Amino acid sequence: MRSQRDLIHPRDAIMRTMERIYRYRMTTTSGGNLSIRDDDGTIWITPARVDKGSLRREDIVRVRGDGSVEGAHPASSEFPFHKAVYDARPDLRGIVHAHPVALVAFSICRKVPDTRLLYQSRHICGEVGFAPYALPGSAELGRSIARTFAEGFHCVVLENHGVVTAGTSLQNAFEKFETLEFTAKTVIKASLLGPVRYLSEEEGARPPRQTVPADAESGPVTSLEKELRRQLAEFVRRSYQQRLMISTQGAFSARLDADTFLVTPHRVDRSTLDIADIVRIRRGAAEPGKTPSSSAAGHRAIYERHPQVQAIVNAYPVNATAYSVTTTPLDTRTIPESYVFLRDVGRVPYGVRFHDARELAELSSPRDPILILDNDGVQVCGTSILDAFDRLEVLESTAEAVINAAALHTGPISPMSDEVIAELRQAFGMD
Repeated sequence: MRSQRDLIHPRDAIMRTMERIYRYRMTTTSGGNLSIRDDDGTIWITPARVDKGSLRREDIVRVRGDGSVEGAHPASSEFPFHKAVYDARPDLRGIVHAHPVALVAFSICRKVPDTRLLYQSRHICGEVGFAPYALPGSAELGRSIARTFAEGFHCVVLENHGVVTAGTSLQNAFEKFETLEFTAKTVIKASLLGPVRYLSEEEGARPPRQTVPADAESGPVTSLEKELRRQLAEFVRRSYQQRLMISTQGAFSARLDADTFLVTPHRVDRSTLDIADIVRIRRGAAEPGKTPSSSAAGHRAIYERHPQVQAIVNAYPVNATAYSVTTTPLDTRTIPESYVFLRDVGRVPYGVRFHDARELAELSSPRDPILILDNDGVQVCGTSILDAFDRLEVLESTAEAVINAAALHTGPISPMSDEVIAELRQAFGMD
């Protein structure tokens, strides 16, 4: 069955993807290029010397299989390497090339991010290749990149240049690009905290999904469910906009009643999530025709164990995730807001979220609603969707502030005293 994305014209797909890359500062006005290859050999590609921040669909250039060009502008000067990659890998249909800061940092150090940082990174990006420097736009650069892709890589760091990712579609290539950029940023942030912990090859293999049976009936949709669907979709998109999630990672759920909750679906782009994408889980069974997030089993166990919890979010904000890939504890005693919202942050060993929902529920607590999940981001519980999102934002702001503080001096930070904490706990009824 064709998806709605399959029906988008290449001009529009390229324009929208470049707008997204530019909006989130993953390239500059003049940097980067995208392409799509059609089944007939046509390559659609971004133009040369056109502002990436105001790209229009009519700016996209069409290069036919016979080499003839159709468009208002010349094709990108990097067209040779796009064609070389497609020639080397007939399975590829989309390419992203850009200069995101974190990956440029790796490129000028002649290093590649180790995607065993998170299982999602390993699964989506695989191992990362490295292509030696060659003049931009040159045939030699094309040969260098194509040789690396021919070895089976889907993500390639270019020495002193940037990164190229490729996939079965432009969306697939973008997901690899965004996930790799997130991985690189997280490694850099974590390196400021201490030694970075990577998963073993066994741990890095994608954990088995906890299957959720299908509900026999779709059932009526109440006004409350409609409202919660609206809020969930809105706050998932907002989480993406605030860089608390990326397109492929992050789950949000909300309790509907004692044995029913709503949750985000598996592998649906978080930036475009709609109310119809949300999955209802009733008595452990999923809404017919939908696949819920892999976090659904854990969320269900938490709802059953803690009636006070009304919403749960699993997320991957860069700074908080940096703590999840090190052994450094996150001290929330920074400012009153941080401690009041976050309390004392707990930790969960890697794999518990996938393999032991009951243990995850026992480790979760409404009194201390934040958990750092080893090499798996963070989990936040709340009394509402807004409360969970608010705590998530405060968590990321706190983590970033503490990491930034480490750059200001070599000693430990100055947390609030025990007396101040006791005063806060009494004033805000935290005991």
